[in-house]
Amino acid sequence: MEEKFDFENLIVWQKAIEFADLILEKTDKFYKSNGNFRLREQLDACTSSIPMNIAEGKGRYSKKEFKQFLYYSRGSINETVTVLLLLQKRSWLIMERLYPFKTKSH
Repeated sequence: MEEKFDFENLIVWQKAIEFADLILEKTDKFYKSNGNFRLREQLDACTSSIPMNIAEGKGRYSKKEFKQFLYYSRGSINETVTVLLLLQKRSWLIMERLYPFKTKSH
């Protein structure tokens, strides 16, 4: 049996990994045809920080610290959705494609 880090057993971390992977996969095609690298970097950073904050918080020594990192992760979700909304407003991302991201983020 494969040994896991404690955070890998957290359902919230597993869902965060799925959410981040979905967004990065779906937006990768857009970015290959569009030169807006600043938004790409920002989206990659805030999306990947969702599960990373959960993992980092799980490695802390108190529940209070872990809770704080969950708040950071929630902030990263809000940042991710904001970047996606900006892409939609620029007509770079169709709303039908954005809706699944928003529902998965709740």
